[in-house]
Amino acid sequence: MNRSTLLECDTDMGVPDSDKLFRFVVHGILLNAIGAGGLLGNALSVLVLSRPQMRSSINCLLVGLAACDTVLIFTSVLLFGLTAIYPYTGALRYYYYHICPHLTPYAYPLANVAQTMSVYLTLIVTVERWVAVCHPFRAKALCTSSRARWYVLGTAIFAFAYNAPKFFEAEVVPEGDPEAGEVIYCVQADMNFRTDKYVIVYIHWMYLVVMYIVPFSALAALNACIVRQVHRAQAERARLSRVQRRELGLATMLLVVVLVFFLCNLLPLVTNAFEVFLGDAFDNLDPLVKTTNLLVTINSSVNFVIYVIFGEKFKRVFLKIFCAGRVRPRGLRDSPEHTRDDSFASCGERMSLRLARNGTLRRSEMRSTRINRPRRAASPAPTVYYPAPTPSTDVSLASSDAPPSAVRWNGNSRLHF
Repeated sequence: MNRSTLLECDTDMGVPDSDKLFRFVVHGILLNAIGAGGLLGNALSVLVLSRPQMRSSINCLLVGLAACDTVLIFTSVLLFGLTAIYPYTGALRYYYYHICPHLTPYAYPLANVAQTMSVYLTLIVTVERWVAVCHPFRAKALCTSSRARWYVLGTAIFAFAYNAPKFFEAEVVPEGDPEAGEVIYCVQADMNFRTDKYVIVYIHWMYLVVMYIVPFSALAALNACIVRQVHRAQAERARLSRVQRRELGLATMLLVVVLVFFLCNLLPLVTNAFEVFLGDAFDNLDPLVKTTNLLVTINSSVNFVIYVIFGEKFKRVFLKIFCAGRVRPRGLRDSPEHTRDDSFASCGERMSLRLARNGTLRRSEMRSTRINRPRRAASPAPTVYYPAPTPSTDVSLASSDAPPSAVRWNGNSRLHF
């Protein structure tokens, strides 16, 4: 049986070759390639962010965000990436007509759940940074790891509750004659469940409000406050403490995350508005829908790259895990922040106080990188150097009046179908 006589679903009939080619390039090539990189990047993000030295409320939220993005990428590849191959190339026919139709009633709602969680976890991350940057005295009580876990759990409950109706929207219908030798399965909307009122209220308006208007408005307002505070802090950066500078750097990194979120979800917002206000005329904008699915996948795949570029601590821990300490970020080789925060080692420098000839204490710096120095076996206390007695000085008095040993001090979008 040649391809022209194979059974097809009604939705596959009459599709122009140009649309098949566009879908193959956007979904079959780009979405699959970016999704594969995103799955690897999110796995590395979870590995780094879950390290003991990275434990914090914000990193707990970022782990939850990476997990949601992983589910979103995986379901997008199953629903869009792999299914774009057969209509143009003829490969993966069994997956297209037998496996994917049975996955769709479950993968489609899970994709929407993951997308909802991703949007609102991004909002919660922004709220957490707003508290830490604009209200630092309240951050200790509000921004804790235990609270962050509850935020992730609450977001998951909300996402499943909001997207619960989507589990009943699709049904699988067999096509063909078993006696003729071939049966295919097609996915279609359950018209008894997806009534016109349901589509207008839930699919269009509630989606526009819950997934775009509310989170986008809150993100815009909160990030405006954060940007203003960061701009003020930049002017006084020299007077900031190390902890304040780290919070400032973390806020900048998350601002980039939110900016990418806005850019990747702007076109999905526009297409959803077109769908609400244009109605049936929106069917002519199908290439925009395919592009929005790609942008949503990109948004879920690039956070690891942002963490590596803008997150200094993330970069240090990542290199420590995979380079075993042989490679360090340039410019951070001997900084106290590098050693104290992340590896729980001592500070980068040791300070020793020695007795000077004039009876005062002199501070001398000794680099911590001087290793393999011979140790004295006589006493664990550091050696104290006394002034040599002059010929006219009583040696016994000089030794009896000598002070005790010197002190040494050692200082961390929417998925369209």
